[in-house]
Amino acid sequence: MSFVTLGALLVALLVGAPVAAHLLRRRRAEERPFPPARLVPPTPPTARRRSLLEDRALFATRALSVLALAVLGATPLLRCSHLSLSRRAGASVALAIVVDDSLSMRARARAGADGAARDAPSRFERALTAARELAGGLAPGDAAAIVLAGAPARVALASTTNLATVAEALATVAPSDRATNLDGALDLARDLLRGLPQSDKRIVLLSDLADGAPGAPPISGTPDIATWVPLEELEAGGQDCGIVRADRSGQKARVRVVCTAASGPAPGPDGAAAARDGGAAAPAPSDTRASAAAGRSLEVRAGDAVLGKVALDAALRAEELSVDLPSGTPEILIAALTGSDAIAEDDRAPIISAGGPLSIAVVVDPAATHVETGGPPPLEQALSALDLDAQIRPLPSVPEHADELAAHAGLIVDDAPGFTPEVRRSLAAWVERGGVALLTLGQRAAAAPLGAGFEPLVPGVVRWSASPVPGVDPATAGWLGPASAGLADVAPRGRATLGPEASEGAEVLARWKDGAPFLVRRPLGRGVVLVMTLPLSTEESDVALRPAFLSLLDGFVGAARARGGARRLAAGETWTFDGYRDVKVERVRVDAGQGPAGREALPVAEMERRLRVSPPLAGLYELTLDGERSTRVVSVPEREIDLRPRRVADSARAAELGGMSASIDASPYVALALLLLLAAELLLRALGARRAPAEVQAS
Repeated sequence: MSFVTLGALLVALLVGAPVAAHLLRRRRAEERPFPPARLVPPTPPTARRRSLLEDRALFATRALSVLALAVLGATPLLRCSHLSLSRRAGASVALAIVVDDSLSMRARARAGADGAARDAPSRFERALTAARELAGGLAPGDAAAIVLAGAPARVALASTTNLATVAEALATVAPSDRATNLDGALDLARDLLRGLPQSDKRIVLLSDLADGAPGAPPISGTPDIATWVPLEELEAGGQDCGIVRADRSGQKARVRVVCTAASGPAPGPDGAAAARDGGAAAPAPSDTRASAAAGRSLEVRAGDAVLGKVALDAALRAEELSVDLPSGTPEILIAALTGSDAIAEDDRAPIISAGGPLSIAVVVDPAATHVETGGPPPLEQALSALDLDAQIRPLPSVPEHADELAAHAGLIVDDAPGFTPEVRRSLAAWVERGGVALLTLGQRAAAAPLGAGFEPLVPGVVRWSASPVPGVDPATAGWLGPASAGLADVAPRGRATLGPEASEGAEVLARWKDGAPFLVRRPLGRGVVLVMTLPLSTEESDVALRPAFLSLLDGFVGAARARGGARRLAAGETWTFDGYRDVKVERVRVDAGQGPAGREALPVAEMERRLRVSPPLAGLYELTLDGERSTRVVSVPEREIDLRPRRVADSARAAELGGMSASIDASPYVALALLLLLAAELLLRALGARRAPAEVQAS
């Protein structure tokens, strides 16, 4: 509020004038001695009875008039603006509102020098307010949809002309600790708008643009659907440090802390600061300010007690810190950062035992899958390149005992010559308890010796023959994502053929162009078996060198993690519970002084006959699976600590798309009320004038 507006509103203090005017009407009567008056009983003087207000209605009318006059004087100076669309010749609009509900949106919309302004609303709250303003400006004939940009991108409301449901859907949107998926959210929004009858189609992106990919192409619209990024005040900035992983091993706590770079323009790959408009890079300033880690420490706490403490390096960007723990420490520990930064929600994390990376066992013959450039087999190189937070453990052969497999969440076996009965029993038992196996079948699989086989993992007989047709049908390989198009021209020397019983009760995820299965997913108990009818040998085909193979490994590791193979999951990822009948997931709120302070149950959804839970918030969770309890942790995604904003094309900031517009001017209504109050005062004064002679005559 400006000084001029405040001065105009101070006129309301003049409401005391009617009070003084009414009270000053009373006077103390002049007393003169009159001897005979002693013979008359004393009566209270009329002037003393006037110590109270006589005409309350008249006083109230005058006081309201003064207040209305103050409001009338301040109304032209007030600027109550809201976000609104600009319509093309008044035509109807098909609108998709994309609201970013990721972790970085918890920062304040107007960050100060330290990256935090506690008295300002968060970016998420400001974005939600803007979404409500846009929804309130919709007219009959408009269509609206709501998409959430926290990973994975979700549709909160499909396109509808029932505008009342838009406000109801926005009321259910809540902040989360997910990563940001702007590209996925924009793609969903475009899909929702395509095919609608409105010619004017627009996407409104309400985000801080911090999706962990500041060097990605600028955000822009398409020829048929415009994209509008209206609020520059939401753009990410400031400094932040967060705890992305906290594990305990024996008497040591290992905590990974990630901090943003010093505030200022986003550094490019070469260390230069990228210009905000996406043009040439500007040199970094010589007087770089201290990062968010300066003067801060990492503490390991058990309630109010600090068990260990490590100072953060002022230049820290990403580091795993180790804290020694005293003997006899309790089970529930908290890792916390001292001080403050842009996002307070990522400064604490629970510490659990055995919460390390996912363990993936790999059984592959290096001689058959070698690459000419040397190094590990392509499978191991691909898993390392994906950076899936998983530990790759090469094994010489498949373990014969289930106890040896229990330490692994996933198993990849390349072209095994069948399994002995002991191995088959241990593998089946391990998969039924929730393990995920990927079997690639080649010539050796088809030439299994007597007594060896793949039952019950792969029922039937496996045969090997020359490939009758080259290429995989991309239309049947949606599970592999956009990279499936790269398999359309794969031409292997041969391929494995499965019996019809192998597809019974299974799901074919991809097919060859002649309809034969290329990739099959078979559920087995609480786990799953993926079967590919090509080996990983580079002499048979180059499938292991194609991007689609990376998509396959990504889905495989995701399945292993979702089925409980890891005790730590990133916010927004999904636990899948196959084979369980009674599933209960609760988020445990941990109090700083007393340990567990409460529980919040999460809904369990059933999709494709699978029970799934997607925790949106980081923290400690307790799972009850058919009566068995286990503790797990959901962590914040590391890329959400990167507060460098994505670039925006000039066309997405164009003024013709919309902007801030003033609210309805209330001056005419206040002036009309002031006239009515004046008329009421005149009427009350006229009635009072008639009442005064009547009182005199009565006395």
